[in-house]
Amino acid sequence: MEIRPYDPDDPDDVAALWNHKQAFERGLGEGTGGEGKAATYKAKLTESYRSEWLDWVDRCVAADERCVTVAAVGDDDRNDAVADDAFDTAADDASDTAAEDGGIVGYVFVLPESHRFIWDAAVLNELFVAPTYRGTGVADDLMDAALALAADQNLPIDRLVLDVDADNERARRFYDRYGFEEWGDLVARPV
Repeated sequence: MEIRPYDPDDPDDVAALWNHKQAFERGLGEGTGGEGKAATYKAKLTESYRSEWLDWVDRCVAADERCVTVAAVGDDDRNDAVADDAFDTAADDASDTAAEDGGIVGYVFVLPESHRFIWDAAVLNELFVAPTYRGTGVADDLMDAALALAADQNLPIDRLVLDVDADNERARRFYDRYGFEEWGDLVARPV
């Protein structure tokens, strides 16, 4: 497994990152918040959103290439994950298809230091691992990269913050293991 900065000039990286972003967004709406939330997250995944999001990623990566860090597999990694029947495999999932093609199997997105005043802390914006590679240590490697980047940022408050759905038990257990704790609540309303 290779943990490395995302390369916005590599078409394979761009395609894989977008596949994972779509899976990440669809996952936000599944099983938490009802059908309305799922439909809202799915509906925003338009071509326009794709273009704007990838442009934003490019700007963040230009500020610090470590803002988006990816986990890429080699043949040995792919064979190990596919051979282990303990993994949740979803053959029709686009992110797993990218992983099986030997590409990126996960990513972490930490906002650049220039965004530090959003929460007065480092912000872990997204962390996603393809289902086939969950439970293999990929998320741990990506979290280590996120923590290293956050530690290098000049922050008003030395914290790494993130938003996780209270109903996402797997993610909450993962973040608990890393010492994340409740630190306020995020509320939202339509505009």
